[in-house]
Amino acid sequence: MPDLTDLNAFLLVARSKGFRQAARESGISSSALSDAVKRLEDDLGVRLFNRTTRSVLMTDAGRLLLERTAPAFAEVASALNEVKSSRGRTSGELRLNVPMSAAKLVLPSIVPPFLKAYPDIRLEIVTDENFVDIIQGGCDAGIRYDERLEQDMVALPIGPRQQRFALAASPEYLARKGTPHHPQDLLSHDCILGRFSGRAIPPWEFESNGEEVVINPKGSLVVQLGGGTDLGIDAAIAGSGMIYIFEDWLTPHFERGDLVPVMEEWWLRFPGPFLYYSGRRLVPAPLRAFIDFVRQMSRDTGKGLQSGR
Repeated sequence: MPDLTDLNAFLLVARSKGFRQAARESGISSSALSDAVKRLEDDLGVRLFNRTTRSVLMTDAGRLLLERTAPAFAEVASALNEVKSSRGRTSGELRLNVPMSAAKLVLPSIVPPFLKAYPDIRLEIVTDENFVDIIQGGCDAGIRYDERLEQDMVALPIGPRQQRFALAASPEYLARKGTPHHPQDLLSHDCILGRFSGRAIPPWEFESNGEEVVINPKGSLVVQLGGGTDLGIDAAIAGSGMIYIFEDWLTPHFERGDLVPVMEEWWLRFPGPFLYYSGRRLVPAPLRAFIDFVRQMSRDTGKGLQSGR
């Protein structure tokens, strides 16, 4: 029977996609992790990683072992956190996988008061624009929009329940190129485009009074959505073109006058994000605390709206 410590070392390296990164995240030395994985490989009689001087890649056997053991280790961690929490103060680690937009627009109003309410919880935010298996990735929960949720996940509304894409440009750009009045007019404008990693550039969708318009604008700048969004905004402020992204991302620039809202009556509305987690496993105490905290914030916000605050 392989040593569970060695198996845990394997999981750390697999999730971090390398020995050095695993060492930085865990505080265990690279050499100790390497020795543990080597012992596990010897015990199992198979190679789990193909190592070169530049990369560490899992073998088919390694991927199978990760797939089968990661959920079990997550259950053990959940059980330990439950026992710790029985002392009266909720403690433990909570890892959330979220897109950059959620980290910037949703979590700032939630994380500080949550940490103040639960000082014994260590919260780690992993930003990732790709839809990943949160359990296999070592996360307890994630934040995504409903069209990207798997059916076996439990989803809880988090953040604003309705959002809009906003079209904007700098005053200088509009003075130079003119102001569009219909989405089709954008085909003759310079547009700053975005794409998710490894995907095609998505079209721009607009809606007004029941009319839906989808266009594929052109532009000389393409940024990766999430990590490159601020660069796209800076380029729009500098007059490089028009930009169409989450309204909340642009609101501070509207208030300062760096950017001007354009064709607001055409901005597309869409439902807000969800906190999601597996419904097939024990909910760890830190995640349960976070879920309850988000629900209470949602109730308080609803009361505030009803009372006119």
